[in-house]
Amino acid sequence: MKFELSAAKKNIARKPFRSAAMAFIVMLLSLTLFAGAYTVMSLQNGLKSYQSRLGADIVVIPNSAKGHGSVDDILLQGITGNYYMAKKEIDKIKATEGIGEITAQFFLTSAKSSCCSVRVQIIGFDPETDFSIRPWIGENFSKQIEDGDVIVGALLNIPDNRTITFYGQEYHVAAQLAETGTGLDSAVYVNMNTMKQMAQNAARLLETSPFSGVDINTAASAVLIRVADGYEINDVKDDINIHITKVQAESAKSMVSAIADGLKGISGIIGILVIAVWILAVVILIVVFILVSNERRKEFAVLRIMGASRKMLFKIMGTEAVLISIAGAAAGLIAAVLLMIAFSGMLQNMLSLPFLSPGALVCVILAAAAFAVAVCAGILTALISARRITKTETGLLLKENG
Repeated sequence: MKFELSAAKKNIARKPFRSAAMAFIVMLLSLTLFAGAYTVMSLQNGLKSYQSRLGADIVVIPNSAKGHGSVDDILLQGITGNYYMAKKEIDKIKATEGIGEITAQFFLTSAKSSCCSVRVQIIGFDPETDFSIRPWIGENFSKQIEDGDVIVGALLNIPDNRTITFYGQEYHVAAQLAETGTGLDSAVYVNMNTMKQMAQNAARLLETSPFSGVDINTAASAVLIRVADGYEINDVKDDINIHITKVQAESAKSMVSAIADGLKGISGIIGILVIAVWILAVVILIVVFILVSNERRKEFAVLRIMGASRKMLFKIMGTEAVLISIAGAAAGLIAAVLLMIAFSGMLQNMLSLPFLSPGALVCVILAAAAFAVAVCAGILTALISARRITKTETGLLLKENG
């Protein structure tokens, strides 16, 4: 085996361009397989995270929010904006038949100026009635959220002194949330007392107040509803849309279904692309190995005359294929990991879907599977041509090479 390994290494070194070209094709196999599977798995994880994060049956927002996108855009992407419904609309929503639990949220966009550390969506919620944000916060922070505390999303950087400034006031960062794969990972969460203070400071500091005609003590930006047992979600949603003006209600199930449909479409496209690349790459590999084998007929004939057996020639070509495939597959995985690190955020924005990367262990398993499949594909295509050439008689090899 030492001779076959030594001969294979020398053959690879003697034709570096040819070897690199074959390794590149195997690299494409591992890259597309890992990147495709990683993307689909991240989208599936994001959808699961979004479902568990929402926690509501119905979401109601004011009509004034329409300019900021659909209901799911606002909740999914954390689109910044200041839009509010008055207390009378909220009271009408609460009076709707079929409501089991209800909670309100208040949105405020921080400004791009010296008054604020970062421009983010600040979300005020009531810990006493909330069933959407509080369970999520509880995964990382089990204490009571005090006035003046802020909880930040996973993608925000926490200063060393754990303070962040909004509208001229410093606030203590009490905790950082687990990643959800949505735009809400860049949001900030506070209780309603803290939000009222922020809103008052914003009204005082901003040249144009976002609260014109709004009572910040009673208004809300979104109302989340859990429907009582015995009632249909769509019936309650339609009741709100028909009888309460200036608001729009959307069922969470329809939002999740729309996201799931989008995920299915994207996953299908990714699957088709991966299959197309694999078919093309495997065909190219077979052709390349056959061409290379034809070029080396005289070399094989000489080795046969010198006493090398067909089995030895087969081992030499197989060893070359193993070394080239391992190098190509490893390079493909490195390239895929670097691409995912560099462009996963951009990919999430382009797809406009929840995108939550799988854990380290899953990534390792995924990488190992992609590596093994790509190496096996490279080796098998090489062995097809190796078997063909080693079955040819020595005299015919010499005759074909003149």
